[in-house]
Amino acid sequence: MRLRAGLILLLGLLALSGCDHPETATQQQHIQARGELRVGTLYHPLYYFLRNDRQEGLDYELARGFADYLGVDLTMVPAYSLDELFALLDAGQVDMLAAGLADTPVRRQHYRFGPSLYEVAQTLVYRKGEPRPQELTRLNGTLRVLAGSSQAEWLHRMSGELPGLQWEARRDTDAEDLLRQVAEGRTDYTLVEDTLLARTQRYYPNVDAAFSLPSSQPVSWVMDRRDDDSLLAAMLGYFAEQRASGALARLNEKYFGHIQDFDYVDTRTFLRRAEDLLPRYRPLFERHAGNLDWRLLAAVSYQESHWQPEAQSYTGVRGMMMLTEDTARQMGVHDRLDPEQSIRGGAGYLAGLIERLPDSIPDGERVWFALAAYNLGLGHLLDARRITRLRGQDPDAWAAVKENLPLLHQPQWHSKTRYGYARGREAQKFVNNIRQYYQSLLWLYKPTTDNGLATAQAESQPTVSTY
Repeated sequence: MRLRAGLILLLGLLALSGCDHPETATQQQHIQARGELRVGTLYHPLYYFLRNDRQEGLDYELARGFADYLGVDLTMVPAYSLDELFALLDAGQVDMLAAGLADTPVRRQHYRFGPSLYEVAQTLVYRKGEPRPQELTRLNGTLRVLAGSSQAEWLHRMSGELPGLQWEARRDTDAEDLLRQVAEGRTDYTLVEDTLLARTQRYYPNVDAAFSLPSSQPVSWVMDRRDDDSLLAAMLGYFAEQRASGALARLNEKYFGHIQDFDYVDTRTFLRRAEDLLPRYRPLFERHAGNLDWRLLAAVSYQESHWQPEAQSYTGVRGMMMLTEDTARQMGVHDRLDPEQSIRGGAGYLAGLIERLPDSIPDGERVWFALAAYNLGLGHLLDARRITRLRGQDPDAWAAVKENLPLLHQPQWHSKTRYGYARGREAQKFVNNIRQYYQSLLWLYKPTTDNGLATAQAESQPTVSTY
């Protein structure tokens, strides 16, 4: 990868040096000569954020890979609003935008879009307990959307077909804040992408989808309009490689693989216990987490015991981390009902499973494999990887192994394994639940260095449109 990137850069520099008129160099050559790809983005838990001074997010990870593909460094340039974001591109301060932007007719008149990363459905959101809206023309209350958003564009475009609909386009806020306003009863409705709603319901469980608009929209990276196709061509080549290697599927699993199922009652109960019960045990999770995130350890414990020290299952596992007698003995736990011993033992056991996994499993996915092994045993997890390989899929990709875990129930598959029958569907649900609890705890217990996520957004005066 580095050798190829170096050759790309060398060719770009040679092309530039041989030009009598530097202005004729392509956009890709300019970026490579500069040695830096500048990407505009938004602070957002899906696109780009900082955690413990480390950059994360779906668009960040993809942009970092694209910069490597071009053989240059990456500089993310975060904005605080859509207007500011597009102004960066218009002024030439960034080369492209990567911020979950929908490919819409109006935007396409002014900008160029890369290949589709995923699709979103625009969804009308209301507060649980209120009458569920059936259509936009019969809303009984205030509809707020983000100014400059694809939702605002759609409402403008449909003005002739939505007579009488009143809505407000808000500036100096973000879509997640609009969802919070609905949750708190400060506004009645908003329109957001279904992916954002699914993530946000983990901490605002009383917001719900009324319905989605008829057609979905592709989400893509954005460039300015020019005759030069070089950056778009490089982008197409990069994403073709990402799809072929399975890297894009891994990122899709990482950011979207755990948000499909939402249980309102379970989420409300979890958030209440996280407020009332978790503070009592948080010091123990922090003390024994080791290299694990204490919030992940707490999420495992909640899935296992709902943070009840005397929890016991019909299989005989006991305590906050639901350890078997053999595991407790292995981890030096003498009293499984003692919270500190249980947490220490569970943390050590999980860390040991991570270490025992095959080295071929990527670092970013090892914990999900280890959690499945925590639930059904390492041998059965390795059997699921064997089934995945037999089916021609990647045994090192959690998305593929997760799909095949339920096959451990079926004789035609578990008869081909070393350890036989296992409750694979239960393990699949086990890991998915922990990922959702973990996401909620990341939101509830934000590090002070989560710049951009914890920043309060001030409300502005609304721009009112009436049709």
